[in-house]
Amino acid sequence: MDSLTQIILGAAVGEAVLGKKIGNKAMLYGAIAGTIPDLDVLASHVTDTVSALELHRGFTHSILFSVVFAPIFGWIVSRFEHYRDVKGWSWLFFWAFITHPLLDAHTTWGTQLFWPLDLRIAYKTIFVIDPLYTVPFLVFLILAMRQKRGTKKRSMFNNWGLILSTAYLAITVALKGFAYTEFKAALQNQNIKYTALDTRPSPLNTILWTANVDTKDFYLVGYYSFFDSKPITFYKYAKHHEYVDQFKSNIKLKRMIAISKGWYTISKHNQHLYFNDLRFGTLSMQPDAHNFVFKYEIKPDANNNINFIETPKNKDDAKHLMSDLWLRIQGN
Repeated sequence: MDSLTQIILGAAVGEAVLGKKIGNKAMLYGAIAGTIPDLDVLASHVTDTVSALELHRGFTHSILFSVVFAPIFGWIVSRFEHYRDVKGWSWLFFWAFITHPLLDAHTTWGTQLFWPLDLRIAYKTIFVIDPLYTVPFLVFLILAMRQKRGTKKRSMFNNWGLILSTAYLAITVALKGFAYTEFKAALQNQNIKYTALDTRPSPLNTILWTANVDTKDFYLVGYYSFFDSKPITFYKYAKHHEYVDQFKSNIKLKRMIAISKGWYTISKHNQHLYFNDLRFGTLSMQPDAHNFVFKYEIKPDANNNINFIETPKNKDDAKHLMSDLWLRIQGN
Protein backbone atom coordinates (compact mmCIF):
# COMPACT_ATOMS: atom_id res chain seq x y z
CA MET A 1 0.00 0.00 0.00
CA ASP A 2 0.99 3.66 -0.23
CA SER A 3 3.21 5.22 2.42
CA LEU A 4 0.42 7.23 4.10
CA THR A 5 -1.68 4.10 4.63
CA GLN A 6 1.26 2.19 6.09
CA ILE A 7 2.03 5.10 8.42
CA ILE A 8 -1.58 5.10 9.65
CA LEU A 9 -1.60 1.34 10.13
CA GLY A 10 1.73 1.40 11.95
CA ALA A 11 0.59 4.25 14.20
CA ALA A 12 -2.65 2.44 15.10
CA VAL A 13 -0.77 -0.78 15.83
CA GLY A 14 1.74 1.13 17.95
CA GLU A 15 -1.10 2.66 19.94
CA ALA A 16 -2.72 -0.73 20.45
CA VAL A 17 0.54 -2.20 21.79
CA LEU A 18 1.98 0.59 23.94
CA GLY A 19 -0.44 3.52 23.83
CA LYS A 20 -1.60 3.14 27.43
CA LYS A 21 2.00 3.26 28.67
CA ILE A 22 3.68 5.91 26.51
CA GLY A 23 0.84 7.83 24.81
CA ASN A 24 1.39 9.47 21.42
CA LYS A 25 4.98 8.22 21.26
CA ALA A 26 3.53 4.78 20.58
CA MET A 27 1.83 6.18 17.49
CA LEU A 28 5.02 7.98 16.44
CA TYR A 29 7.23 4.90 16.68
CA GLY A 30 4.52 2.74 15.15
CA ALA A 31 4.32 5.10 12.18
CA ILE A 32 8.11 5.00 11.75
CA ALA A 33 8.18 1.21 12.02
CA GLY A 34 5.34 0.97 9.49
CA THR A 35 7.48 2.68 6.85
CA ILE A 36 10.75 0.79 7.45
CA PRO A 37 9.92 -2.27 5.27
CA ASP A 38 9.49 0.03 2.24
CA LEU A 39 13.10 1.19 2.46
CA ASP A 40 13.81 -1.65 0.03
CA VAL A 41 12.92 0.84 -2.75
CA LEU A 42 16.37 2.35 -2.22
CA ALA A 43 17.74 -0.69 -4.04
CA SER A 44 16.77 0.97 -7.32
CA HIS A 45 19.58 3.50 -6.73
CA VAL A 46 22.32 0.91 -6.34
CA THR A 47 21.34 -1.95 -8.64
CA ASP A 48 19.77 -2.67 -12.04
CA THR A 49 16.04 -2.54 -12.75
CA VAL A 50 15.47 -6.30 -12.73
CA SER A 51 17.26 -6.83 -9.40
CA ALA A 52 15.42 -3.89 -7.83
CA LEU A 53 12.08 -5.37 -8.89
CA GLU A 54 13.04 -8.72 -7.39
CA LEU A 55 14.08 -7.09 -4.13
CA HIS A 56 10.93 -4.97 -3.82
CA ARG A 57 8.68 -6.36 -1.10
CA GLY A 58 11.14 -9.17 -0.52
CA PHE A 59 13.21 -9.68 2.63
CA THR A 60 12.02 -6.52 4.42
CA HIS A 61 8.42 -7.70 3.93
CA SER A 62 8.97 -11.15 5.38
CA ILE A 63 8.10 -12.84 8.64
CA LEU A 64 11.83 -13.44 9.11
CA PHE A 65 12.59 -9.72 8.96
CA SER A 66 9.90 -8.98 11.56
CA VAL A 67 11.16 -11.66 13.92
CA VAL A 68 14.86 -10.78 13.62
CA PHE A 69 14.75 -6.98 13.52
CA ALA A 70 11.91 -6.21 15.94
CA PRO A 71 14.01 -7.01 19.04
CA ILE A 72 17.00 -5.15 17.56
CA PHE A 73 14.97 -1.97 17.05
CA GLY A 74 13.26 -2.54 20.40
CA TRP A 75 16.62 -2.69 22.18
CA ILE A 76 17.95 0.40 20.37
CA VAL A 77 14.92 2.54 21.22
CA SER A 78 14.88 1.38 24.85
CA ARG A 79 18.44 2.72 25.26
CA PHE A 80 17.42 6.39 24.90
CA GLU A 81 13.66 6.49 25.71
CA HIS A 82 12.39 6.89 29.28
CA TYR A 83 10.31 3.73 28.81
CA ARG A 84 12.98 1.04 29.09
CA ASP A 85 11.01 -2.15 28.54
CA VAL A 86 12.82 -3.91 25.67
CA LYS A 87 10.05 -6.49 25.36
CA GLY A 88 7.38 -3.82 25.04
CA TRP A 89 9.29 -1.94 22.34
CA SER A 90 10.06 -5.21 20.54
CA TRP A 91 6.36 -6.10 20.42
CA LEU A 92 5.55 -2.67 19.00
CA PHE A 93 8.10 -3.04 16.21
CA PHE A 94 7.14 -6.65 15.52
CA TRP A 95 3.44 -5.89 15.03
CA ALA A 96 4.15 -2.73 13.02
CA PHE A 97 6.58 -4.68 10.81
CA ILE A 98 4.38 -7.75 10.25
CA THR A 99 1.10 -5.90 9.59
CA HIS A 100 2.84 -3.97 6.81
CA PRO A 101 3.37 -6.99 4.50
CA LEU A 102 0.10 -8.58 5.59
CA LEU A 103 -1.66 -5.53 4.15
CA ASP A 104 0.57 -5.42 1.07
CA ALA A 105 -0.31 -9.06 0.37
CA HIS A 106 -3.78 -7.87 -0.66
CA THR A 107 -2.35 -5.78 -3.52
CA THR A 108 -1.45 -6.88 -7.05
CA TRP A 109 2.32 -6.84 -6.44
CA GLY A 110 2.01 -8.86 -3.26
CA THR A 111 4.81 -9.71 -0.80
CA GLN A 112 7.39 -12.41 -0.21
CA LEU A 113 6.02 -13.06 3.25
CA PHE A 114 7.83 -16.39 3.51
CA TRP A 115 11.21 -15.19 2.20
CA PRO A 116 13.68 -16.80 1.44
CA LEU A 117 11.14 -19.09 -0.23
CA ASP A 118 10.45 -17.88 -3.78
CA LEU A 119 6.74 -17.44 -3.10
CA ARG A 120 4.99 -14.10 -3.55
CA ILE A 121 1.61 -13.78 -1.83
CA ALA A 122 -0.75 -11.55 -3.82
CA TYR A 123 -4.51 -11.71 -3.19
CA LYS A 124 -5.19 -8.79 -5.58
CA THR A 125 -8.23 -7.55 -3.68
CA ILE A 126 -7.29 -3.89 -3.15
CA PHE A 127 -5.50 -1.22 -5.16
CA VAL A 128 -2.27 0.19 -3.73
CA ILE A 129 -4.15 3.44 -2.96
CA ASP A 130 -7.73 3.05 -1.75
CA PRO A 131 -9.44 6.02 -0.04
CA LEU A 132 -12.20 3.80 1.38
CA TYR A 133 -9.56 1.94 3.36
CA THR A 134 -7.33 4.87 4.30
CA VAL A 135 -9.62 7.85 5.00
CA PRO A 136 -11.88 6.31 7.71
CA PHE A 137 -8.79 4.76 9.30
CA LEU A 138 -7.10 8.18 9.40
CA VAL A 139 -10.18 9.84 10.92
CA PHE A 140 -10.34 7.34 13.79
CA LEU A 141 -6.58 7.64 14.36
CA ILE A 142 -6.84 11.43 14.67
CA LEU A 143 -9.80 11.08 17.05
CA ALA A 144 -7.79 8.66 19.17
CA MET A 145 -4.77 10.94 19.16
CA ARG A 146 -6.85 13.80 20.59
CA GLN A 147 -7.90 11.79 23.65
CA LYS A 148 -5.91 11.54 26.84
CA ARG A 149 -3.61 8.57 27.31
CA GLY A 150 -5.25 5.51 28.81
CA THR A 151 -8.85 6.69 28.40
CA LYS A 152 -11.58 4.40 27.11
CA LYS A 153 -12.40 6.80 24.27
CA ARG A 154 -8.81 6.74 23.00
CA SER A 155 -8.77 2.96 22.95
CA MET A 156 -12.25 2.82 21.42
CA PHE A 157 -11.42 5.15 18.50
CA ASN A 158 -8.16 3.34 17.75
CA ASN A 159 -9.84 -0.05 17.89
CA TRP A 160 -12.63 1.11 15.59
CA GLY A 161 -10.07 2.22 13.04
CA LEU A 162 -8.39 -1.19 13.12
CA ILE A 163 -11.70 -3.06 13.04
CA LEU A 164 -13.27 -1.11 10.17
CA SER A 165 -10.13 -1.21 8.01
CA THR A 166 -9.80 -4.96 8.55
CA ALA A 167 -13.49 -5.48 7.84
CA TYR A 168 -13.10 -3.55 4.58
CA LEU A 169 -10.25 -5.86 3.55
CA ALA A 170 -12.52 -8.85 4.20
CA ILE A 171 -15.24 -7.23 2.07
CA THR A 172 -12.78 -6.77 -0.81
CA VAL A 173 -12.16 -10.52 -0.82
CA ALA A 174 -15.88 -11.11 -1.27
CA LEU A 175 -16.10 -8.43 -3.98
CA LYS A 176 -13.25 -10.08 -5.87
CA GLY A 177 -15.14 -13.37 -5.71
CA PHE A 178 -18.28 -11.79 -7.16
CA ALA A 179 -16.31 -10.07 -9.94
CA TYR A 180 -14.45 -13.29 -10.77
CA THR A 181 -17.77 -15.10 -11.13
CA GLU A 182 -19.05 -12.44 -13.54
CA PHE A 183 -15.92 -12.59 -15.70
CA LYS A 184 -15.99 -16.37 -15.79
CA ALA A 185 -19.66 -16.39 -16.82
CA ALA A 186 -18.99 -13.80 -19.53
CA LEU A 187 -16.17 -15.88 -21.01
CA GLN A 188 -18.40 -18.95 -21.01
CA ASN A 189 -21.32 -17.07 -22.61
CA GLN A 190 -19.01 -15.75 -25.34
CA ASN A 191 -17.51 -19.21 -25.96
CA ILE A 192 -13.99 -17.98 -25.23
CA LYS A 193 -11.47 -20.71 -24.47
CA TYR A 194 -8.76 -19.65 -22.06
CA THR A 195 -6.01 -21.12 -19.89
CA ALA A 196 -5.88 -18.56 -17.05
CA LEU A 197 -8.07 -15.81 -15.59
CA ASP A 198 -6.63 -13.14 -13.30
CA THR A 199 -8.71 -10.41 -11.64
CA ARG A 200 -7.84 -7.23 -9.71
CA PRO A 201 -9.53 -3.96 -8.71
CA SER A 202 -9.05 -0.88 -10.84
CA PRO A 203 -7.27 2.15 -9.33
CA LEU A 204 -8.66 3.82 -6.18
CA ASN A 205 -11.79 1.66 -5.79
CA THR A 206 -13.26 -1.83 -5.46
CA ILE A 207 -16.38 -1.25 -7.59
CA LEU A 208 -14.72 -1.53 -11.00
CA TRP A 209 -12.69 -4.69 -11.60
CA THR A 210 -10.28 -5.75 -14.33
CA ALA A 211 -9.63 -9.20 -15.76
CA ASN A 212 -6.63 -10.49 -17.70
CA VAL A 213 -7.40 -13.59 -19.71
CA ASP A 214 -4.74 -15.83 -21.24
CA THR A 215 -5.64 -17.51 -24.53
CA LYS A 216 -3.44 -19.40 -26.95
CA ASP A 217 -2.59 -16.52 -29.27
CA PHE A 218 -3.32 -13.34 -27.32
CA TYR A 219 -4.44 -11.86 -24.03
CA LEU A 220 -7.89 -10.46 -23.36
CA VAL A 221 -8.57 -7.57 -21.00
CA GLY A 222 -12.05 -6.83 -19.67
CA TYR A 223 -13.71 -4.48 -17.16
CA TYR A 224 -16.68 -5.10 -14.91
CA SER A 225 -18.45 -2.64 -12.64
CA PHE A 226 -21.07 -3.68 -10.11
CA PHE A 227 -23.25 -1.02 -11.79
CA ASP A 228 -22.96 -2.62 -15.26
CA SER A 229 -26.12 -3.41 -17.20
CA LYS A 230 -24.55 -4.71 -20.43
CA PRO A 231 -22.36 -7.77 -21.13
CA ILE A 232 -18.62 -7.53 -20.49
CA THR A 233 -16.49 -6.58 -23.50
CA PHE A 234 -13.01 -8.08 -23.82
CA TYR A 235 -10.20 -6.38 -25.74
CA LYS A 236 -7.37 -8.25 -27.46
CA TYR A 237 -3.70 -7.70 -26.78
CA ALA A 238 -1.22 -9.52 -29.02
CA LYS A 239 1.49 -11.29 -27.03
CA HIS A 240 4.27 -10.89 -29.60
CA HIS A 241 6.58 -13.01 -27.50
CA GLU A 242 8.32 -13.93 -30.72
CA TYR A 243 9.86 -10.45 -30.79
CA VAL A 244 12.32 -11.56 -28.09
CA ASP A 245 13.10 -15.03 -29.45
CA GLN A 246 16.71 -13.91 -29.97
CA PHE A 247 16.96 -13.29 -26.21
CA LYS A 248 15.03 -16.34 -24.99
CA SER A 249 18.11 -17.77 -23.24
CA ASN A 250 18.97 -14.43 -21.60
CA ILE A 251 18.83 -14.68 -17.81
CA LYS A 252 17.48 -11.14 -17.32
CA LEU A 253 14.59 -11.77 -19.67
CA LYS A 254 13.79 -14.99 -17.81
CA ARG A 255 13.84 -13.09 -14.53
CA MET A 256 11.50 -10.40 -15.90
CA ILE A 257 9.08 -13.06 -17.13
CA ALA A 258 9.17 -14.63 -13.66
CA ILE A 259 8.52 -11.23 -12.03
CA SER A 260 5.49 -10.68 -14.25
CA LYS A 261 4.23 -14.23 -13.50
CA GLY A 262 4.06 -14.74 -17.27
CA TRP A 263 1.57 -11.89 -17.81
CA TYR A 264 3.48 -9.79 -20.33
CA THR A 265 3.41 -8.55 -23.89
CA ILE A 266 6.24 -7.37 -26.12
CA SER A 267 5.68 -4.30 -28.25
CA LYS A 268 7.80 -2.62 -30.90
CA HIS A 269 8.01 1.10 -31.66
CA ASN A 270 10.59 2.77 -33.93
CA GLN A 271 12.67 -0.41 -33.84
CA HIS A 272 12.72 -0.35 -30.04
CA LEU A 273 11.38 -3.31 -28.07
CA TYR A 274 9.32 -2.91 -24.89
CA PHE A 275 8.40 -5.35 -22.14
CA ASN A 276 4.90 -4.60 -20.79
CA ASP A 277 3.75 -6.03 -17.45
CA LEU A 278 0.09 -6.78 -18.08
CA ARG A 279 -0.81 -7.24 -14.40
CA PHE A 280 -1.00 -3.50 -13.71
CA GLY A 281 -2.91 -2.50 -16.82
CA THR A 282 -2.67 0.75 -18.74
CA LEU A 283 -3.00 4.44 -17.95
CA SER A 284 -6.11 4.54 -20.11
CA MET A 285 -9.38 2.65 -20.29
CA GLN A 286 -9.76 3.14 -24.02
CA PRO A 287 -9.77 0.04 -26.27
CA ASP A 288 -6.32 -0.97 -27.53
CA ALA A 289 -4.51 1.35 -25.09
CA HIS A 290 -0.79 0.63 -24.88
CA ASN A 291 0.41 3.15 -22.31
CA PHE A 292 1.14 0.42 -19.78
CA VAL A 293 1.69 1.38 -16.15
CA PHE A 294 4.88 -0.72 -16.05
CA LYS A 295 6.62 -0.59 -19.40
CA TYR A 296 10.34 -1.30 -19.85
CA GLU A 297 12.49 -0.65 -22.88
CA ILE A 298 14.66 -3.65 -23.76
CA LYS A 299 18.13 -2.31 -24.53
CA PRO A 300 20.59 -4.83 -26.02
CA ASP A 301 24.33 -4.19 -26.13
CA ALA A 302 26.96 -5.31 -28.62
CA ASN A 303 27.27 -8.71 -26.91
CA ASN A 304 23.52 -9.35 -27.13
CA ASN A 305 23.12 -8.81 -23.39
CA ILE A 306 20.10 -6.77 -22.43
CA ASN A 307 19.04 -4.22 -19.84
CA PHE A 308 15.53 -3.12 -18.91
CA ILE A 309 14.86 0.60 -18.53
CA GLU A 310 11.49 1.71 -17.14
CA THR A 311 9.84 4.26 -19.43
CA PRO A 312 8.66 7.52 -17.82
CA LYS A 313 4.94 7.97 -17.23
CA ASN A 314 2.93 10.80 -18.76
CA LYS A 315 1.09 12.91 -16.16
CA ASP A 316 -1.60 13.76 -18.70
CA ASP A 317 -2.35 10.05 -19.05
CA ALA A 318 -2.97 9.82 -15.31
CA LYS A 319 -5.40 12.77 -15.47
CA HIS A 320 -7.33 11.19 -18.32
CA LEU A 321 -7.41 7.88 -16.44
CA MET A 322 -9.20 9.51 -13.50
CA SER A 323 -12.00 10.80 -15.73
CA ASP A 324 -12.21 7.47 -17.58
CA LEU A 325 -12.42 5.61 -14.29
CA TRP A 326 -15.22 7.77 -12.95
CA LEU A 327 -17.32 7.25 -16.06
CA ARG A 328 -16.65 3.50 -16.25
CA ILE A 329 -17.38 2.91 -12.55
CA GLN A 330 -20.92 4.17 -13.17
CA GLY A 331 -21.59 1.27 -15.54
CA ASN A 332 -21.34 0.35 -19.22
